[in-house]
Amino acid sequence: MLVARLLKLDAAGALTTAHVRAGAQVGGVNARTVWRWLEAARTEGRVEPRRRSRLELSDQAWEVLAQAGGNVAALHRHLKDAGGEVPSLASLHRVVRRDLQAGRALPDRAVVRREHQEQQTRRALADLALAGPREGGAAKTSAPRPPRLVSEATRGLLVGEGGALEGVALPAGARLVRTSSVGAVAEAVGQAMAVQGAVCVFGDPGRGKTVAVRMALHTVPPGWKVTWVPVPVRPSVAGMRRAVFDALALPGRFPHTSALADTAVAGALGEARMLVVDEAQRLPAPCLEYLQSLWDHPGTRITLVLCGAGTERAVPRLPQLASRIVAWQEVPRLDTAEATPVVTAFHPLWRTVPAPDLTWIDQSCAYGTFRTWAALTAHLQNTLLTTADVSVDRALLGRLFQRVAPPL
Repeated sequence: MLVARLLKLDAAGALTTAHVRAGAQVGGVNARTVWRWLEAARTEGRVEPRRRSRLELSDQAWEVLAQAGGNVAALHRHLKDAGGEVPSLASLHRVVRRDLQAGRALPDRAVVRREHQEQQTRRALADLALAGPREGGAAKTSAPRPPRLVSEATRGLLVGEGGALEGVALPAGARLVRTSSVGAVAEAVGQAMAVQGAVCVFGDPGRGKTVAVRMALHTVPPGWKVTWVPVPVRPSVAGMRRAVFDALALPGRFPHTSALADTAVAGALGEARMLVVDEAQRLPAPCLEYLQSLWDHPGTRITLVLCGAGTERAVPRLPQLASRIVAWQEVPRLDTAEATPVVTAFHPLWRTVPAPDLTWIDQSCAYGTFRTWAALTAHLQNTLLTTADVSVDRALLGRLFQRVAPPL
């Protein structure tokens, strides 16, 4: 309105500096600004303010911002990596703050992070042709196939594997050996992961159950975590609740009420996780019921692995848990024909021993028990290191038998 009135005075030849100063005072601007407005009106024919281009974020940019948990700096880095003209970080902050004040909402950061992890897990499971998360207590499968936690070579006799594995102690120079039992355990665990069920791994002591499970879970699909829960001495429900809380490494002190502890544990188990309970045969029925309650909780996404000598007898004490076992997998003794190639791959020391003597050791002392073979390896290695000019014969091996077997 001010510019239009001044233009009329200008057209009549009556416009003066006093008119411009008075208009600037009314408009609350500098007199030079009013002269600039008049010049724009004469040259461009425009009496309204020039409209400024308003910076708007696309829906894709808002999606990136949501995945970043509202981190504007992360959005700025994403736009720079994408190339093109990028507004300043301050401008992005101003636009985001403006739109949020106008009513646009961002989801909670924890919710976004969980959805992102679940999306990664679904993508990984789809690549492995597995089922998705449990829905209505069961998983939907189109082509149920377990994840290949170990290579196809494990279906053969053995594959030597070097390097250390957490929780497994080996004699110096020994190598982990993937036997046919390791392949069977990996397949059973994979089947349980496919439907987020439970698996029971059992067998006599010393057969390598725990090592087989650790080797099977050494390389799990992306998006999965593995948590080993130690069984307390004389376990109770309170003790198991504390053991699970500590195994998950939850922040803060252990809650003073069971309800708060269960809420914290259930929240941590909301992501895809393998919950491994070793020595599960020591668990009484109430502790097994507690583990079942964690698996049955609607907010958890766990695969339960119960491992131990006698677990196949302890779990059936709770029929409702036994009915949820997807696979019962026994770890048998090493077959006599399998023992020779396995132990020679386990430690190079046994490659110097004739094959008939290895068969004699297995039939006389080891009886297909891998833990006994590991103990014999350590004793033989120490003997060769501490005794000069000693030969590995049946007399020496017979003396070592007495060290690894209790007196009759």
